Amino acid sequence: MGKFLLGLLTGAVLIILIFVIGVFAVASFRSKPPAVADGSTLILHLSGDVPEKEPVDLAIPFLQQRTPLTVQNVWSMLRRAAADSRIKAVIFEPQGVGIGWARMQELRADLEQFRKSGKPLYAYLKGQPSTREYYMATAASKIYMSPTDVLDVKGVAFELMYFKNTFDKLGVQMEVEHAGKYKDFGDMFVRDSMSPETKEVMNSVIDDVYGDLVNTVAKGRNKSADDVRAIIDDGPFTAKQAKARGLVDELRYEDQVFGEMKDALHQTGLKKVAEQDYAGVTDAAAGLGAAKENIAFVVGEGDITRGDPESTDGTGIQSESFDKMLTRIGNDSSVKAVIVRINSGGGDSTASDEMWRAMNELRKRKPTVISMSDAAASGGYFMAMTGDPIVAYSETETGSIGVVFAMPNLHGLYDKVGVTKDYVSRGRFALSESDYHTLTPVERDKLRMMIDSDYEDFVSKVAAARKKPFDAIQTVAQGRVWMGDQAKANGLVDELGGIDRAIEIAKKKAGIPVTDRVGLVIYPPRRSVLDYLWRTDQDAGADAVLSRLGVGHLRPWLRGGMLRVMPFSIQIK
Repeated sequence: MGKFLLGLLTGAVLIILIFVIGVFAVASFRSKPPAVADGSTLILHLSGDVPEKEPVDLAIPFLQQRTPLTVQNVWSMLRRAAADSRIKAVIFEPQGVGIGWARMQELRADLEQFRKSGKPLYAYLKGQPSTREYYMATAASKIYMSPTDVLDVKGVAFELMYFKNTFDKLGVQMEVEHAGKYKDFGDMFVRDSMSPETKEVMNSVIDDVYGDLVNTVAKGRNKSADDVRAIIDDGPFTAKQAKARGLVDELRYEDQVFGEMKDALHQTGLKKVAEQDYAGVTDAAAGLGAAKENIAFVVGEGDITRGDPESTDGTGIQSESFDKMLTRIGNDSSVKAVIVRINSGGGDSTASDEMWRAMNELRKRKPTVISMSDAAASGGYFMAMTGDPIVAYSETETGSIGVVFAMPNLHGLYDKVGVTKDYVSRGRFALSESDYHTLTPVERDKLRMMIDSDYEDFVSKVAAARKKPFDAIQTVAQGRVWMGDQAKANGLVDELGGIDRAIEIAKKKAGIPVTDRVGLVIYPPRRSVLDYLWRTDQDAGADAVLSRLGVGHLRPWLRGGMLRVMPFSIQIK
């Protein structure tokens, strides 16, 4: 038996060693720069998520093709393609893209920037393209569509889900308190429909988003806004209808699109290079020249929690590791300026405050600019209150300056399944966070005092950073979410724009000449598959399970506590 176990263990070790050696061998192979033929056309596929944060680097080729490009990857790739004499054109193929409106604005702007090079940019839509894919495709000089497909463009709708009736049937009672009349994060648990305040905000948001959709399509397709509204009201469209209404230029199969690009480039055969391959091309190889200075591009994406991601799965923004990273950047003499790119609807109140402190320490060491992505709301907005310039997109979900407490009372559910709890306690408020206990009036007053104190701190820090009176911020706070253009009008952000504008401001703050090229150093850096597999995993509890099930955003309210989180999540339908 002992020999059998020893043999089994030896075999397992050998398999691991072979895997590790194979990964390193493949990684070594991939370190060679990709070959790009003269006269190539970049085929830019985008599908699923296009994250801000670098994903795990899967060095194995067939897995590498599944690794999503980040927003910054696409931004830099299109700028290299515009300058690279070997790249003659781009064919953009979005399908099933699942990102927010602000990231769509960035990617569309990147495509428009590429068009300024004078090189052809075609878009090919397939797989029942939705509003997301079509919105970005309108940056192209020509839009093609599969002949028998459907263009699923029919407007914008927001749906909010409510669980009160379900919780009533289960015997679950949610304890929810909030500071700010628009801070309706907990409403999903205690209401069965929108409150008047929520409906007010949602109507304001949808008007803003729909207006951007109409104006962008009108500009891209050379139509009036009224014409576009009338067209959208008739959607969705068959391929023939889409062409007849001027939404697409031609109906073609993919190989025919490639053939038309080949003819436009006067080539005998189209030389294609895939986006994953071209992502490995350096700026120097593309002819952009060496960067004279480095700017750190720091990404904070996801739910805000306390602690270090080395003990969990590395998703979201963990305050301890984020703060350590900012300290390292502050001490790095090779970094001349910092852009902090935020894509977060918030999370833990204390963690947000810890990162606010680290961000303010960073600005003492380096010129800093804040670049906001899909969302920089609640805790995501709080951490940006350094007094540094803030750049947002017109459709960035911004603000939500408020605080909410949410905690489940499971006594009724326990009764239904035959579970009872007994207890002893010392201290008047010792049981105030028990899931078997309804808050007493005294406990609720204590909770309200703590929430109001946290809210006052939030408003005060925003007022100081934005150089405005407390009452002026109080007016636009109350937990209300503003879109980026609304936030700018209310003094919550400084400028509208994306990565390019953030770089321009960072260069100016750092005294870098406008014409000098800068290199973006990405933080946190991409982790290898070995880092992921061999990371310390001391937290095998509920937090880790929720993260791996893809519902990590439920962690805060399951434990209870004060949160700085967005009251809702916008899904474009």
